[in-house]
Amino acid sequence: MTQPPQQQTPPGSEKQMDPPADHGEKSYRGSGRLEGKVALITGADSGIGRAVAIAFAREGADVLISYLCEDDDARQTARWVEEAGRKAVLLPGDIQSSKHCQKLIDTALESCGRLDILVNNAAFQRHYDKIEDISDDEWDQTFRTNVTAMFYLCRAAIPHMKAGASIINTASINADSPNPGLLAYATTKGAIVNFTGGLAQMLAERGIRVNAVSPGPIWTPLIPSTLPPDSVATFGQQVPMKRPGQPAELAPAYVLLASDEASYISGADIAVTGGKPML
Repeated sequence: MTQPPQQQTPPGSEKQMDPPADHGEKSYRGSGRLEGKVALITGADSGIGRAVAIAFAREGADVLISYLCEDDDARQTARWVEEAGRKAVLLPGDIQSSKHCQKLIDTALESCGRLDILVNNAAFQRHYDKIEDISDDEWDQTFRTNVTAMFYLCRAAIPHMKAGASIINTASINADSPNPGLLAYATTKGAIVNFTGGLAQMLAERGIRVNAVSPGPIWTPLIPSTLPPDSVATFGQQVPMKRPGQPAELAPAYVLLASDEASYISGADIAVTGGKPML
């Protein structure tokens, strides 16, 4: 499968994608697995975050939608959450800021009275062929968005999470098979897997579970807005299934890890990679 020629300006937009991504809008059917829970999802305006928000809402959870500045996309996510009969709270802002991360947690508690699920999903990446082209600011922005924000949010959220709560971090196949053109991004994804394993052990006695999901090539706005045209055209052909995954194909893994059915799963990293093994 070859994608049509396309490029976007970061962070990208759902409505400009060709073909459109599938977030489970017409396919996901809930069964009450998250009834009464409250979830905060970063990067929930589009891509994997939108698919997870739709699935969580249809499973019975209220959803706080954290995003940078993609208001149109975020409002679409909120519409799907509300159509499922659940509360949607829009939270724009930059998670690189410790103060903003604290505000996200405070808002969750003020608007919904609790926080049961934290999904650290937002990510930043750019493609570079040479390490000399990666600036200090670029490296710092990648780590602050992908890793440091995750730390800020976990630190702020955990004191308010009760036994049975779940933290889910979006890692990547790049943690295991790094793409050299995504050096900074791939490095952060390795850190996320390590952070997940360490925090899972730290929180086990509190009854809070911490897991990761490692996507392979998934068709989201991040792809046409950050990869070179030839990589976009052949995106997904490198895995055994020879196609990119859709965000909707990730959502069930997040639902499982968020649900009480995963009561003995912590410190895990679920690979959703189109058949490419992860060690």
